[in-house]
Amino acid sequence: MRVVGIYNADGGLSGELRYALDKVTGRSDCGLCDLTHGWNPLGKRSWSEACRASAVPIELIHRDMATESQLAAAGSLPAVLVGDEGTWRVAADRELITSLRKDPAGFLEHLERQFRGDTG
Repeated sequence: MRVVGIYNADGGLSGELRYALDKVTGRSDCGLCDLTHGWNPLGKRSWSEACRASAVPIELIHRDMATESQLAAAGSLPAVLVGDEGTWRVAADRELITSLRKDPAGFLEHLERQFRGDTG
């Protein structure tokens, strides 16, 4: 069982630059980016601290690294999925991520509840 967060942005330097330009011009948004690193490529301290305190083993990937089944399950991005290849389900959708984009601890607490529900 995996927990995978998918950013609404492509990886690599060109993907990051394209996302930054689109964000500044209002053409794109990624609440998961805001939550985990914002403009800091090393990540937000609040995110790092919340991850250390959490039992959720979240893996973060860019949309160009997601599998077809992950993208199909996610619908709109960003999203956080729980499951394995072929059995993904949404644990946090775009709206929830956006509402918790400034609350890393609250976001991870939500995921812990979702993860516990799947793993018994």
